Amino acid sequence: MKNKGYIPAMKFHWLTPVYDPVLKWAMKENKFKTHLVQQGNIKPGQRILDLACGTGTLTLMLKQAQGEAEIVGLDADPEILAIAKNKAVQNKVDIDFQQGMSTDLPFPDAHLDQVFSSLFFHHLTLEMKRLTVEELHRTLRPGGTINIIDFDKPQNSLMRLAFYPIQWLDGFITTRDHVHGILPELYQESGFENVQQTGQFATIFGTMRSYRAQKPSV
Repeated sequence: MKNKGYIPAMKFHWLTPVYDPVLKWAMKENKFKTHLVQQGNIKPGQRILDLACGTGTLTLMLKQAQGEAEIVGLDADPEILAIAKNKAVQNKVDIDFQQGMSTDLPFPDAHLDQVFSSLFFHHLTLEMKRLTVEELHRTLRPGGTINIIDFDKPQNSLMRLAFYPIQWLDGFITTRDHVHGILPELYQESGFENVQQTGQFATIFGTMRSYRAQKPSV
């Protein structure tokens, strides 16, 4: 796993089959992903990336929200991409799923209009977080936006305790910065502006927050 350079959903490949049920029933996935899609307000013709798309649930929601947008789902894990592709076939939607790393996105400069990502950044080391946000800045057009939701600074002691199982599962090295609310700082460091928290969600695994930020127009 280390040589592959990525952490699979729920860390271990043998847990991949339970990923969707956990998100759907334990974390009220539809609620927070619907919020993320709505904040993007996708327009026809826009090029949209779902970064670390996993099983493709958010990717599918993005396409269903705006059928005339070009939607790409990117993930490093071929096994989970196979699940995502099957979802698209079952729902009869045209989505381009690609395998790739967040630190080396397969897109030219200023190619994307918006990037969405759900529960991904806490899988990355601090260095990889920074490299990923720099790649988002590079591949977004001027004025383009990022729409991201992930575990963030706990709103109280109960939410702090709830986050420990995620840290145990996904690793304390990659998750410790989220306890201190690292995400807005990362966006600003990489040149994004208008960084805004758009939502807060209390879950059985801790506090999640959604953010929106924009690449400067000029």
